[in-house]
Amino acid sequence: MKGLAVKSAKLLVLALLIGVVLAILGTTPPRPLAADTAGEDFSAGRAMIEVARIARAPHPSGSAEHAALRGYLMDRLGALGLVVHTQEALFPDDAREKLNHRGGENRAQIPLVNIVAVLPGRDRTLPAVALMAHYDSVWGSPAAADDGAGVASILETMRALSGQRDRRRDVIVILTDGEEAGLNGAELFFGQAPEASRIGALINLETRGGGGKANLFQTSAMNGDAARLWAATAPHPAGTSLATFIYSVLPNDADLTVALPHGYAAWNFAFIGRPGLYHSPLATPANLDQGALQQMGEQTLGLARAMVEAPELPGRSPDIVFFDVFGLFAVHYAAWWGWVMLAVGFAGYGILSLRRFDGRALVGGMVRMLALVAVTAGLLYLLNLLSGADGPVNYYDRLAAIPRLQGMALCASVAVAILLVGRKPDGEAGEAGLVLPVLLGGAVFQAFAPAAAYVLTVPLLLGGVAALVRASGHDGLARAVAVVVAGVVTGYALMLGYALMQAVGPTMPMVAVLPLMAGVCVLIPLRPALSLVPGRVVAVLLLAGALAVSLWVRLDAPAPSIAAYSDSAKNRGRT
Repeated sequence: MKGLAVKSAKLLVLALLIGVVLAILGTTPPRPLAADTAGEDFSAGRAMIEVARIARAPHPSGSAEHAALRGYLMDRLGALGLVVHTQEALFPDDAREKLNHRGGENRAQIPLVNIVAVLPGRDRTLPAVALMAHYDSVWGSPAAADDGAGVASILETMRALSGQRDRRRDVIVILTDGEEAGLNGAELFFGQAPEASRIGALINLETRGGGGKANLFQTSAMNGDAARLWAATAPHPAGTSLATFIYSVLPNDADLTVALPHGYAAWNFAFIGRPGLYHSPLATPANLDQGALQQMGEQTLGLARAMVEAPELPGRSPDIVFFDVFGLFAVHYAAWWGWVMLAVGFAGYGILSLRRFDGRALVGGMVRMLALVAVTAGLLYLLNLLSGADGPVNYYDRLAAIPRLQGMALCASVAVAILLVGRKPDGEAGEAGLVLPVLLGGAVFQAFAPAAAYVLTVPLLLGGVAALVRASGHDGLARAVAVVVAGVVTGYALMLGYALMQAVGPTMPMVAVLPLMAGVCVLIPLRPALSLVPGRVVAVLLLAGALAVSLWVRLDAPAPSIAAYSDSAKNRGRT
């Protein structure tokens, strides 16, 4: 018995190692290309030259540095062969008051100035492709990322496109002013600019941090054609329909929000890693993740190049499910395939459980999974309160704490899993009982949020296939398939948990329950029948670690990265 336990433990460790390697691969942006890279390619090295100029100093709207930057950007676009002009107005009173408050000034008027540039194509009558980013910064931040990275990506993309001979349609560059004060430049452009009526497709570039993967996190409605084109053109794709769903229900806005009612095919890219650098005085070119810049730019160039050459732009077609597979390639499919995946999962675990069916074990497994979900969510909620979320907080200080909150959530989730489902289930029926609540959860997701349902339906599909192989009686093959499936799903679960905590962790760490459910379903079959390391000891140590991290976040001094215009006291809210 002990020999079997050792063998099973080795398989479990192998699966975990595979998962960790895949998770690292899936959360790491591509290698940045040097400045001497071939001219037709996007180069982060070349784009960084632009970032260095853009982010040499803070450049809030209406400042002298902002005006100087505007002159530089217009000169650069003109040198690339674009026809450049400005669109001018005055900031509305509420935005002007916000700018005055942040800058400690009392200006009666502040100019609102968009930069609009057009690179002509062969057929000026065709709908144009538009690239958009904002060139203003918040007060006190050099803004190398937000949105220096977006502006630099557009400049490098236009450098590549301007040297391309076969441009069928125009490319319009929109560098908006006043995004930080309330999307004012975007409202001015899409409300009054004649170029707005010529746009057929639009790419917007944003950031909320200083690095990490540059994800496609928002699209236009009816995104089937748009998502398929992204999947076909991105060299290192990063994006999910889950992200588009989450963003659609959050109260967040970007310049693209103003454009979407016009019905363009649209994509919004951003990176949110190194979250403490958002609006930070430390958001300098030296602190910008060049891999993130590379991924943002190459996805932008890939899409733009395909569209300027195409006879037609992406139209409106039914929404599809899409996600990147560890940054290697993108998968997309019609939403109804989720029901097929659930059916395969149900069949696989159902057939396996019927080999030695035990109703009591089935119910016991269900209870354990439901307890895992409830206890983990409750514990993460309490730990988050303990970390400082029990009262008003500094928004930017909480962003800086995200890496520690990720560690807190991981330790707590694994500890609860060890305590509640770490014991090997009572036969195949007990294992099926563990999975049954996940199947039901997947069905609810599939019915009401099909774009997000893949977070459960894909792991259930893979787990169901592994269960069918086990039911066939080929033990050697079953073990190999179980290790591969467990490794892939664990890597995906770690990557998903990492991304979810980056996105909403400071307010909703309970989202870590979703990847935990997926991981448990595929790891339980590899759990040794005998415990070689006392599970309770490991769980207690992990819980102690989670508690310590929570207290650390609560008690440490405000992060040096917090926005210069925000109150540095931890007990104050976002301003």
